[in-house]
Amino acid sequence: MSTRIAIDSACLNLSAPSTKTGLAPSLLLRPCSLHCKAFSVFSPLQSGGNTASGIRTRRGPRVAKAVGTVEPAAAAAPSSSVDAKAAPSQAYPFTEIETKWQAFWEQNQTFRTPDQVDTSKPKYYVLDMFPYPSGAGLHVGHPEGYTATDILARYKRMRGFNVLHPMGWDAFGLPAEQYALQTGTHPAVTTARNVARFRQQLKALGFSYDWSRELSTTDPEYYRWTQWIFLKLYEKGLAYQAEVPVNWCPALGTVLANEEVIDGVSERGGHPVVRMPMKQWMLRITAYAERLLGDLDSLDWPDSIKDMQRNWIGKSEGAEVRFQLSAGLGASLPSVSSLTVFTTRPDTLFGATYLVVAPEHPLVAQLATPEQVAAVQAYVEAAARKSDLERTELQKEKTGVNTGNFAINPVTGDAVPVWVADYVLGSYGSGAIMAVPGHDVRDHEFAVRFGLPIKQVVAPDAGGEVQLPFTEPGVAVNSSSTELSIDGMATDAAHASVVAWLEVVGAGSRQVNYKLRDWLFARQRYWGEPFPLVYPDGSDEAVPLPESSLPLTLPDTDHFKPSGTPESPLAAISSWVNTVDPRDGVTPARRETSTMPQWAGSCWYYLRYISPRFGEALVDPSLEKYWMPVDLYVGGAEHAVLHLLYARFWHKVLYDLGVVSTPEPFRRLVSQGMILGEVEYTAYRDEASGKWTEEGAQGAVPFKVSEAEVDKRGDGYVLKSVPGVRVSARAHKMSKSRGNVINPDDVVEQFGADSLRLYEMFMGPLRDTKVWSTRGVEGVHRFLARVWRLFEGGVTDEAPTREQLRLLHQTIKKVGMETEELRFNTAIAAMMEFVNGVTKSWNNRPRAALEPFILLLSPYAPHVAEELWARSGHTSSIAYEPWPQLEEALLVVNTVNLPVQVNGKTRGTVQVAAAASQDDALAGALTNANVAKYTADKEIKKIIYVPGKILNLIVPGK
Repeated sequence: MSTRIAIDSACLNLSAPSTKTGLAPSLLLRPCSLHCKAFSVFSPLQSGGNTASGIRTRRGPRVAKAVGTVEPAAAAAPSSSVDAKAAPSQAYPFTEIETKWQAFWEQNQTFRTPDQVDTSKPKYYVLDMFPYPSGAGLHVGHPEGYTATDILARYKRMRGFNVLHPMGWDAFGLPAEQYALQTGTHPAVTTARNVARFRQQLKALGFSYDWSRELSTTDPEYYRWTQWIFLKLYEKGLAYQAEVPVNWCPALGTVLANEEVIDGVSERGGHPVVRMPMKQWMLRITAYAERLLGDLDSLDWPDSIKDMQRNWIGKSEGAEVRFQLSAGLGASLPSVSSLTVFTTRPDTLFGATYLVVAPEHPLVAQLATPEQVAAVQAYVEAAARKSDLERTELQKEKTGVNTGNFAINPVTGDAVPVWVADYVLGSYGSGAIMAVPGHDVRDHEFAVRFGLPIKQVVAPDAGGEVQLPFTEPGVAVNSSSTELSIDGMATDAAHASVVAWLEVVGAGSRQVNYKLRDWLFARQRYWGEPFPLVYPDGSDEAVPLPESSLPLTLPDTDHFKPSGTPESPLAAISSWVNTVDPRDGVTPARRETSTMPQWAGSCWYYLRYISPRFGEALVDPSLEKYWMPVDLYVGGAEHAVLHLLYARFWHKVLYDLGVVSTPEPFRRLVSQGMILGEVEYTAYRDEASGKWTEEGAQGAVPFKVSEAEVDKRGDGYVLKSVPGVRVSARAHKMSKSRGNVINPDDVVEQFGADSLRLYEMFMGPLRDTKVWSTRGVEGVHRFLARVWRLFEGGVTDEAPTREQLRLLHQTIKKVGMETEELRFNTAIAAMMEFVNGVTKSWNNRPRAALEPFILLLSPYAPHVAEELWARSGHTSSIAYEPWPQLEEALLVVNTVNLPVQVNGKTRGTVQVAAAASQDDALAGALTNANVAKYTADKEIKKIIYVPGKILNLIVPGK
C-alpha cells in the first residue's frame, strides 16, 4: 500500500508518491541491476494491461481514473528535473561532510569484512545483483536497491552481526563487443573505464561495500573457476553438444537465446534473426527440473517470482502414447513405425481425431507422402524463420500441412491423419501431439481452420449441453470400444484407467514432462569465457583441458568483427585456435571457438565474494559453511527466471559435488520497484489558431505546461488560466529521448548523497512503483538540515524527562521494527516525527535523549550521522556502535489528558493516571472549572467512563 505522511510544515510538507497518487505511467522504469545495460521496460503482461492512457501499473484501474488519458508526445518532452548547474544547497555543509567521511571510510577500510571472522557471532550476507558496467553510468534507479541493502548492512553491523556486503561487475557480454566493433576500442578497455565510472559513483553515495572483495567476471582469476565448473558439468554428463535450431543474427554475428529475440528481431539493435541448425554446447538443466521446482517451497521469495519459475519449469503429468503408423502409406517409413506423443489428458484419447508433429520433428521428411513432400518441405523452411514465441503465443491463425500419412488411434482403431504444424514445438515433449479438438483450444482452432473432425468425449459433471471446446474436468462420454470403456468415469479415474490400459497393452506409459528446455550455453562471440576444450585433428569429440592449465585466457586481438558465418571471431585467430591435444602434447588440435554466455559468470559470483583470493578452490569450504546461504538478495524482477534459475541450477550441481553446503543459494529475495520520471503536464493547442483545445480534436498538438500552470479538478487537471481546458498528467519511463533522465551525480551535487538515499527510501514501499519528484528530494534535504540544527543549537547534559525518553524509545522501536521488515519509508517517517516532536515540545536538548537518535539515522544518512557523532565527542566511527537498546517500560503512558463531557458535550480535559479508577477520574474532572460550571448544584445521574479515553457525566437539563 502507498504511504502518505504529512509532517509539520516547519519541518517539511511532503507526501511519499506511489502508484496511488493519480499518476498513470505509460512505460515503467525498472531499475535493472544484474546485466543492466540500460533501462528495462516492465512488461505490460505483468501490469494491469493496456488502456487508453497507456500501460497501467498493477493498480492500473485506480491510476487511470485519476488522470487524463492523453500521452504527451515526444515533442513535449521536459528537460532533466534536476538542474545540474544549480548551486548546491547551503542548508547544511553536506559537500564537506560527505567528502570527509568517504575518505575516512576508504583510508580506514571501515567496512572491510575480515577474511577470518568470529564465527560465534551471527552472520548476515546481504547482496545486490551486481551490475553490468555500461558507459552511461548509474541512473537513479540503481541506488534504490543499493540503498536498501546498505541500510540493512549498516543496521546489522550495529546489531552485532558479522556482515558480508560486497560489490563486483558482470562485465562480459555482447554490449562491450558491439561497442568495440563500432569504435575500435578493445572491450577490456571500455570495460575498465566503465567499471571505474560505476565504482566512483557508488562510493560517492556512501555505500558500505567491502571493496577489498571487488571482482569482475572478466578477470582470468575469476573465470578460471567458471571454466572449472564447466569441466565438472562436462564430467557429470550435464554439458553436451547437440544439433539444435538456434537464433542466428547475421548483423550481430552471434547466436541469441530465445529471450534475446523479440518478434523475429534481436532485442539489442532490432536486427533480423533467422532460425538455423547448429551444433552447440548445451547444459542439461532439465536433469534438475524436479529439484528446482520442489525447493521453491523452502524459499522466502515473492510468490510472483516463484510462480514465474514454476511456470517456466512447467511440470505436467500425463502419458506417452504410441500411435502405429499405417503400413505402406508413408513415403519411406517402415511398416512397423510408430509416432509417440505426450498428453496431459490421456482420458481424452477417444477424442483424438488427428496428430500433429512439429516442423523440426525428425520423422517429418519420412512422414510426407510423395504428393505432399514439396508442400511439407516448404512449410518446414518457413517455420524455421519464426521464433518459438511467434509460433505459439503470437500466432493468431493456425497454419499447417497434411503429411498425407495416417496413424492408428490405439483405443478406437481409427486411422487419423498426421499433420505438420508450427504451433507444436519440437522442444516440448516428443515434438508430436494427439489433437483433441473437442477439448483443447488450439486443437479446436486448427480443426475448424482445416475442417477436421471434432468429437466430444468429456461432459460437465452436471451433464447437459456444453459448448466445445470444453477444457474443464468432467465425466467421460463417447469413450467406449471393444478394447476399453471409460464412459461415466470422472476425469481423474478415467486418466488412471487409460494409462493403466496403455501400459498393459504396451501402447504407452505414465510420463512426467517439463516445459523447461536444456540451456543453450554457447555464444559465437569474442568477449566471453573461452571453453576449456579442444578437438584433436580428425575428431569431433571434445577433449577437456586439465584443471592445472586453467584459466584458458582470451587472445589479445583487435579483430572482433564476425566473419559473416555463425563462427565466433575467435575462429579467425589461428595462433590461438591451433594447439595440441593435452593428453599427449603432440597431436594437433583446435580449440573450441564459441564462448560462454554472459549468464555463466553471474551464476556463482556470490560464492567467490566469500573468499575472492582463495587459490585452491572456487570458495574456501570453511568460510562457505559460515556465510551461505545469502540472507538477502535484492535485484530487479526481470531476472526472475533466467539468472535466478541458472544460479540455482549451478548451485545444486556444486552441492552435489560437495563444494557448497546448502541446497539453495539465496534464502530471501526482494525485487525493488520501479522509478518513473517526474510528472509531465500536457495541454493541447489548435495548430492553426494557437487556441487551447481538447486532446483528440482535429489539429490538436501537444504543448508542455509547468506544474505551476495547472490546478487539480476532480479526477484530473485543468489550466489555471483557462479552467475549461483539461491537462494530462503522466509519469513516463526515463529516457534520453524524453529528456527526463535523472543523473544521480546531479542530485548529489545539489542536495548531497544522504538526501538522495533518504529520498529514494521515502518515496514509498521498496517493492512499489514510484514517481520521481525533485521537490521530494528538497523535502528530505530540509529534514536533514533540521536534524543538523538540532545539534547545532546546543546539546546539554541535563537528565531527560520521562516524556522525552518515551518519544525516543517509541522511535527506537518503530525504526528498528520497520527496518527489519524493509519498510524504510515508514522508518524514515518515524524519525521525522521524532524531530518534529523535539522541535515543537522540548525546551532543552538532553544528550541522553538525542544522541541515540543519531544511531537510528546512521544506516539511512550515514555521512551526516558520522559527523554529528564525531561532533558529539566520539572518536570512533558510528558504523559499529551498538543499536540503541529499547526499554519497553518507557513506552508505558503513566498519565493521560482525559476529555470530560457533560451531557455529551466536551467541557474540558483533566490529567489523570492512565489506569485511574472511575472515582479518581470523576474527582479530577470536578476540579476543572468549566466542568464544575456545568455540574454545579446538579445531581450526576449517570457516569460513562472509558479509562484513558473519555468521561461523560449525565446531569439533568435546565
